[in-house]
Amino acid sequence: MSQFTIEPRGEGRAVLGGTGRLNAVAAPAFRALVGEATASGLTRIAVDLSGISFIDSTGLGALVGALKTARQAGGDLRIAAPTAQVTMVLELSNMDRVFRTYDSAEDALVFGAATGDGD
Repeated sequence: MSQFTIEPRGEGRAVLGGTGRLNAVAAPAFRALVGEATASGLTRIAVDLSGISFIDSTGLGALVGALKTARQAGGDLRIAAPTAQVTMVLELSNMDRVFRTYDSAEDALVFGAATGDGD
């Protein structure tokens, strides 16, 4: 069973963490949590995937939808600490070109001129 949580980090930033699988069963809860976060002003989201053991095409779709939701709210969504299986799926689907991937959630939450992201 998959479980997702969100941890606010101030200034509109948050870490969304998960355990288990990001698949057709878990994707609706993931999408709902991202929607709730952005609606409450948390628009700069790091998705910590270190606890996700498996992702499928539905999970990828949920990530893409979450990225779109965050950007429409004026923010961004970044991937942090993906597992080997998640990295493989991102690379095979060329989604590694869409998502910014970071070693840790803390690194992913650094936004602004210093990172070249323009805030």
